[in-house]
Amino acid sequence: MNIIVAIDLIDGKCVRLTQGDYRRKKIYNKDPLDMALLLEDNGISRLHLVDLDGAKKGKVIHWNVLEKIAKHTHLIIDFGGGIHTDEDVRIVFENGGNMATIGSIAVTKPFLLEKWIHIYGGEKILLGVDVKDNKIASNGWTKFHEIPFFSFLEEKNSHGIKKIFCTDISKDGKLYGPSFSLYKKIILKFPNIEFIASGGIRNIEDIKNLYDLGCHGVIIGKAIYENKILLSELKDILVSLK
Repeated sequence: MNIIVAIDLIDGKCVRLTQGDYRRKKIYNKDPLDMALLLEDNGISRLHLVDLDGAKKGKVIHWNVLEKIAKHTHLIIDFGGGIHTDEDVRIVFENGGNMATIGSIAVTKPFLLEKWIHIYGGEKILLGVDVKDNKIASNGWTKFHEIPFFSFLEEKNSHGIKKIFCTDISKDGKLYGPSFSLYKKIILKFPNIEFIASGGIRNIEDIKNLYDLGCHGVIIGKAIYENKILLSELKDILVSLK
């Protein structure tokens, strides 16, 4: 199981939002590289880097942060937020991203997602699906679409997507626990997909339960920044889940 830590960026700083609300942001670390180095020093190998400014503006903004972290660490980085064009994808890979996280475009311009899968391969594309009240969200969680959730996943699976993470926005940043029931349904319906849980994770027990559920990975954010989960605890669980 991959333990993946999220760094969300606004104005080049590490932040966390509550339920995707840009007005409810909290700055945790002014230098994302410092945070990335700290994670690596504590045994973390995977980073989920999210350009929230890019997600809002519809183009990659913080490629320089990606470049800096990729240059100074050995972290495996998936980068998302604002990837809307061929140029955006090229920027991600040229600046050290190991995977491009595609969210909004998968909903609004699905033909581009298919194109990028064909060019780069399913292993290089991470599909991020954000949901709230069974509605799929896009554009930095500012727009919602009347698309049947499981039909959407089935279509993307048929187009070659191999890696998916799903965030229940109603859980994100609240530390109430993840959407176990939703994730169980996804894993049972799509056993060939590497599924990553995201949103609401509050403690080590949640991580263990997600592992038992069959998740290939878990993205942790606020619980680390609020010291609900200590990096030393993650070191121990990384060993136990191998």
